[in-house]
This record gives sequence, C-alpha cells and structure tokens, in this order.
Amino acid sequence: MNRQFTAIIEREGNGYVALCPEVDVASQGDTIDEARRNLHEALELFFETASTEEIKERLHDEVYITHMEVAVG
Repeated sequence: MNRQFTAIIEREGNGYVALCPEVDVASQGDTIDEARRNLHEALELFFETASTEEIKERLHDEVYITHMEVAVG
C-alpha cells in the first residue's frame, strides 16, 4: 500500500535537511534531490522495522503547511 507524505526540505549549512512531519523522520543530503531520496529511504526503513504500535503512536494524519506573515524588527 502506498501513502502520500510531506517532505519539508531546508538548507542547513552546506547541505539540506529533509523532514517528514507525519512520522517525525528526518534525513539529509548534499543537494535537495539527495535529501529527498535519503528521506524516502529513511521512511521505507522506518515502516519496515517499526512495530504497528510505534507507527500508530507517531503517525499524524493531519499535517498542514501554510505561510504566515509576521513583523520582524
């Protein structure tokens, strides 16, 4: 069974960090594509090795991504 997940990727230093907020799994890479591929692999490994109980505890069914405008300075 396939399921859609969110990947949030941001620059950190000389590389990129990728986070899946639905299960709080993260990975990294030197490029955006590498970070995304590594996150994909990390998610596959998580679902292969985690117990049903752990998946149920960590899985957030509703994740919302939005932009907000905030005054700074």
